[in-house]
Amino acid sequence: MSEHTATIKWTRNGADFSYKTYSRDHIWQFDNGVEVPGSAAPAYLGNPQRVDPEAAFVAALSSCHMLTFLALASNKGFIVDSYEDNAVGRLEKNAAGKLAVTCVELSPKIVYSGNKQPTQADLDWLHDKAHRECFIANSVTTEIRVLPTT
Repeated sequence: MSEHTATIKWTRNGADFSYKTYSRDHIWQFDNGVEVPGSAAPAYLGNPQRVDPEAAFVAALSSCHMLTFLALASNKGFIVDSYEDNAVGRLEKNAAGKLAVTCVELSPKIVYSGNKQPTQADLDWLHDKAHRECFIANSVTTEIRVLPTT
């Protein structure tokens, strides 16, 4: 149905190539010309000023859930004024003993306006449907939880 590409570029730039000293800094380039500075997570000798793949994975899951949620809410006649999610991914050993992002918890805070306000049942349906329809969630084995909103 569609194809999505990214180009990842890294160069040694003449630096020493021992495990503790080589640079983890690289660039993610996307079709639209956007470039994102990437690196490893600081725990793996990466640059804390750049995006690491695990954080990007969590952001992709959160973003996909939000975009699906917004489409569903709009189709149901709810007016969403803002959506903020402080998503958390857990990197730990999976059942096979390998490090993996095993769980991502989404904590959306959503503000609505207009006369039609969602009930708790509406919110439960919207989040459940958004999870089941999210392209990224459908692509991974990571457990994804939407925490109760306050």
